[in-house]
Amino acid sequence: MATKLGKTGPRRTHGGVKKTFKFKKKKGKIVSVTMEKSCRRHLLLQKSDRQKKMGNAPIQLAKGDAKTIKSMIA
Repeated sequence: MATKLGKTGPRRTHGGVKKTFKFKKKKGKIVSVTMEKSCRRHLLLQKSDRQKKMGNAPIQLAKGDAKTIKSMIA
């Protein structure tokens, strides 16, 4: 539904993955990255079954993942 729906506001888009991340920073460096729910399921496909069962718990990504996520956002 990419129609305007008669409102001024954001258009509805095809439900893709919104890449929304929260960063914890120490001295300007990103220490850990937590992702919002909409993006989480997308990356869960690459995670283990145990983590999939955790469901809504925010996935804490390893420090090495911060670089890949930075590049995804940029």
